[in-house]
Amino acid sequence: MIDLHSHTLWSDGELIPAEHIRRAYIAGYSIIAITDHADCSNIDILCKENVNFVKKINQLQSDIKVVSGIELTHVQPEEIKDLTEFARNNGIEIIVVHGETIVEPVKIGTNLAAIKAGVDILAHPGLITEEEVILASKNLVYLEITSKKGHSLANGHVAKLAFKHSAKLVINTDSHSSDDFISDNFAIKIIMVAGIDSFYFNLMQNNSLEIVKKRSKY
Repeated sequence: MIDLHSHTLWSDGELIPAEHIRRAYIAGYSIIAITDHADCSNIDILCKENVNFVKKINQLQSDIKVVSGIELTHVQPEEIKDLTEFARNNGIEIIVVHGETIVEPVKIGTNLAAIKAGVDILAHPGLITEEEVILASKNLVYLEITSKKGHSLANGHVAKLAFKHSAKLVINTDSHSSDDFISDNFAIKIIMVAGIDSFYFNLMQNNSLEIVKKRSKY
C-alpha cells in the first residue's frame, strides 16, 4: 500500500512519527507520506520538523519509504497559492489540500484554489464540480478516493467525474492512528464501492508512485 495522506502528533494524529511509520510498515505499507495539518500559524515549524525527520529516518532505515508532506487545512482559499509555494521552497515534497468534504465546513472555493495552485493531491474533495475536475485533469492535480469515515461518502461522485474527464485518482486513508491503516484488499473494496473496477487499484497506486517519483528528494 502507498498512502500519501496521514497524520501524526505533529497535528491531530495519535502517534509520534517514528511509531506511525513503523506501524505502517507492519501493516504492509511500502511508502507513506506524513501530511500533518498546516496553516499560516504552524507551517514554518512543521516544514522544518517534517523535512529533518524524513531525511534522517530514510537514512536510518529502508523498510518503508517516508515522504514529507503537509495538508493545508481550513485555510482561506486566497492563501493556498502562497502557502503551497512556501512549503515547496522549504523542502516539503507533497502538498495536500483539505478539500470541500461534505462533513466539514470547508470554505467554498477551496477546491478551485487548490487546483489553480497546482497542489499534488486534493483530498476528499466532496461534491467537486465538473469544471473543477476538468481543470484538475489539465493541471495534473490528483483527486483522492479516501477510506476515511464521513469523507468517503462522496467517493462515488469524485470517481464518476474523474473517469469522465480523465483526472487522475489516488487512494489514501487520512490515517490519524494505526487503526486507520488498510490492506490492499480493503483498499480494493473501497474503490469498488465507489464504482471503480478492482483492476484500477494498481493504476491508482501507480499514480501515487508517480507523485513520489516526481517530488521525492530522498
